[in-house]
This record gives sequence, C-alpha cells and structure tokens, in this order.
Amino acid sequence: MARLLQAPPKFHPSEWDIANKMQCASTESQKSRSERMIAESRRLLDETEKTTQKTQSDVNKKIEQRQEEVKFWKQELENKLEQIVHETEVLLTFKIRLEKSLESCKEPLIIARKCLLNRQRRAGIDLVHDEVEQELVKEAEVLQGVIALLGRTLEQTNEQISFVSLEDWIDFSNINIEKADKQRNNSLALGALIDGILSQTRNDMRKQCEMVNVAFRNKVKEVKDAKHKLETLLAMVMDETASQEKNIAALKKAIADKEGPVKVAQTRLEARNHRPNVELCYDTVQYRLISEVQEITKNMQRLKSTLAQAETVLKGLSRRQLSLEEEIQVKENTLYIDEVLCMQMRESVYINSF
Repeated sequence: MARLLQAPPKFHPSEWDIANKMQCASTESQKSRSERMIAESRRLLDETEKTTQKTQSDVNKKIEQRQEEVKFWKQELENKLEQIVHETEVLLTFKIRLEKSLESCKEPLIIARKCLLNRQRRAGIDLVHDEVEQELVKEAEVLQGVIALLGRTLEQTNEQISFVSLEDWIDFSNINIEKADKQRNNSLALGALIDGILSQTRNDMRKQCEMVNVAFRNKVKEVKDAKHKLETLLAMVMDETASQEKNIAALKKAIADKEGPVKVAQTRLEARNHRPNVELCYDTVQYRLISEVQEITKNMQRLKSTLAQAETVLKGLSRRQLSLEEEIQVKENTLYIDEVLCMQMRESVYINSF
C-alpha cells in the first residue's frame, strides 16, 4: 500500500524551463509554418484566379471567334446554296426545254420518212433521186443527229442536277463551298451549252426544213411545167391525129373514086377488043384508053401507098398520144404525192423555240 501511494517523481526546474521553451519554440514554429501556408495559399489563390480568368477569357474569345467563323461559313454556304438552288431551277428549266425540243423532233422525222416512202410510189421516169429526195434524206439525217445530240445533252443535264442537289451541301465547310463553286460553274457552263445547242439545232432544223420546202416547191413547179408541156404536145398530137384521120379518109375516098373510072376504062378496052376485021386496031382511042387505065392504076397505087404511109403515121400518132397520156398520168401521180400528200403533210411541221 505504501508503494501504491508513492508520490510521482518531480522534475528539475531546468527541465521545466526547457519544456516550456520547447513548447514555445514548437508553437512558434507551427505558427510560422501556418503563416507561410496561408501566404502561399493566398498567392496560389490569386494565381489560380488570374489563370482561370485568363483561360476563361481566352476560351470565350475562341468561342466568339469560332461563332463568327461558323456564322461566316454558314452565310457563305447559304449563299452558295441559294445560288445552287437557282442554278438547279435553271437546269430544270433547261431540262424541260430539252425534253420539249426532243419531243418536237419526232413528228418532223416521221413526216420526212413518210414523204420518202410516199415518193417511192412515183412512177416511170419520175421515180428519180432528185433534189427533193436528197434534201429529205438530209433532213432525216439532221433530225436524227439533233435527237442524238439532245438526248446526250439531256443525260448530261440529269447528271449535273444530281451533282448540285441540296442533300450534298449540309455540312458547313470550306470544301463544300469549293465544291459548290465548282458545280455552280459547271451548271453555268452547261446552261450556256444547252442554250447554244437548242439555238443551233433549232436553226439547223428550220434551215433544213425550209430547204426541203423550197425543193418541193421547185419540184412541183417543174413537174407542173413538164405536165403543161406534155398536155400541149398531147393537144398537138390529137389535132394532128384528127388531121391525119381526115387525110386518110380523103385518100380512101380518092381511091374509091378511082375504082369507077378504071372499071369504065377497062370495060371500054374489053368492048373494043370485039371490033371486027381491020377495025380492031391500035388507034388513038385505043392508046388513050390504055394510057387512061395505066394512069388511073398508077394513081391508085400511089394513093394506096400514101394511104399505107398515112396509116403508119396515124399509128405512130396513136402511140405518141398513149405515151403522152401515160406520162401525164405519171406527172399527175407525182404532183399528188408531192403537192397533196407531202407538202400538205409538211404544213404541220413547225420548229418551235424552246
């Protein structure tokens, strides 16, 4: 018990002093470290605040710059899109013009081919490879060439309209702006090309159509002139035939008229052969009767020879009349084909401007 109640050991005053000094020193040290930490923290806070503000300022500036850049490209692209929309509408208009122009070529080509087929029905010498046929063949070739050219141009136009479609220009980028410029320039160039092609093909078709029409008019006039000459010749032949028929009738009558006198002369000669004795002599009467019979017989032979020649001439005139009538029919057939069938059909041909 005595040990349990023993008092704790006591420190020396120097120890107490040292301990207090150590407490003071430790406290001062901790205070200094705390003060340094506070100062460092304040400096750090100030530094981080400035850094944060600067960074935010830079970021805000970058964002503003980016916004301006995006606005610029957006406006640029919208402008290009507006131009592309306009050019697309222009190309669509050109496409419609091409389609209408292409469609309008079909009927003239059909008519040209029908004219060529109709003119195959010309007869005889009129079935000739004349200027009209040459121009019709050329017209068909021109129309076929125009149709092929317009078809290729229409395909090119359809491809270009795919290139400038709005779906291709959604992103806001400089690359798409450049593409838009390129396609817009392509569209402008194609538009100018289409306009030139439409104008040139229209002029070519109109020129060739007029060439064919002129050839038809000239041919119709030529055939009418030839028909008129043939009709004049026919009238002349018919007049000559009538005159020759009268001539033949006169020759036949003259021959018939000579039959009576020759019979009379022959009868007289026969009768004088029965004269008696010395009366049966060649007197002047006998000589004259013999001469009369010979003369009338010779004249009849001449008349018959002339009649045969006249009848040959009449047959020739008949053949000529038949030939002229057939040739006039040929000309009438040609005029019906060229003037009625072809020229009237060609009146419906009109080369429109599209």
